[in-house]
Amino acid sequence: MKQSYYLLGVWVNALTISDLNRLIAEAVKHDERWIIANHNLHSLCIYHKDPKMRAFYDRADYIHVDGMSLILLGRLLGLPLRREHRVTYVDWTDHLMAVAAQQGWRIFYLGGKPGVVERGASILRQRFPGLQLATAHGYFDVHPSSSENRAVLDAIAAYQPHVLMLGMGMPRQEHWILDNLDRLSANAILTAGAAMDYVAGAVPTPPRWAGQFGLEWLFRLLAEPQRLWRRYSIEPWLILRLFATELLVKER
Repeated sequence: MKQSYYLLGVWVNALTISDLNRLIAEAVKHDERWIIANHNLHSLCIYHKDPKMRAFYDRADYIHVDGMSLILLGRLLGLPLRREHRVTYVDWTDHLMAVAAQQGWRIFYLGGKPGVVERGASILRQRFPGLQLATAHGYFDVHPSSSENRAVLDAIAAYQPHVLMLGMGMPRQEHWILDNLDRLSANAILTAGAAMDYVAGAVPTPPRWAGQFGLEWLFRLLAEPQRLWRRYSIEPWLILRLFATELLVKER
């Protein structure tokens, strides 16, 4: 299942939602601890500038693709990536929660604003009866030695989750995992971004057809122009440079 491909300077796995759910089931069954990360255009830009981000991806066990643009660029480079290999948490969260409720997995979600994460969790518990889901907001002092950070780690350890979801945005969530990995014992550690914000309705969910055509970025930009304008107006130029370089190497 761990079929990987080199794309724009990083390694990614060709994984579907079903593949990812099976990976978590396998980790739980065999009591493994796997980091399941993801790459999109934003993460690629950070990756090529941030050594700690590169260290995080070196530690990751699986890296799925979260961005149709990466799928399209990969296909142009001759990689056997398909639309279903693009997995975003907007699409995956409900599937994951349904399986978790059915299998009895405990999920701990860390991230989001106070109130928002609790509202999202309440919606998911109503949507999936029997779901075991604990939360903590992401607005705390993340320094490893701070009392707030220690309290968060103690709460996670007490809950003993099978799945730990980090929704603190890039690269904060990846840095936090690296800083605290020795104290995390969840079977699957996921970098979930704004997953709970979408569930809670704090951020409008783009129409699902847009993602299949690589247009989801436009709806996100219109919804959050102040936060995302730089990401979508500047970062693509770096990606195009990486693509052009890799294409030239491939042709040679």
